[in-house]
Amino acid sequence: MKRSTFELAGWIVFLLCAICFIITSVGSFWGMTGSLLFLLGCVLFLVPYFVDLDKD
Repeated sequence: MKRSTFELAGWIVFLLCAICFIITSVGSFWGMTGSLLFLLGCVLFLVPYFVDLDKD
């Protein structure tokens, strides 16, 4: 298997963790804020896998 396959699988697990954190932090402003920021960070790290950023 390629290294990128393992990296992508790891980021998908991080996304699932972020979703679980969001579910468990319902009712907590700071918990929800942190969970949403974590989810946003995971999504931003996944962008290069799906978008060609080197295109001119």
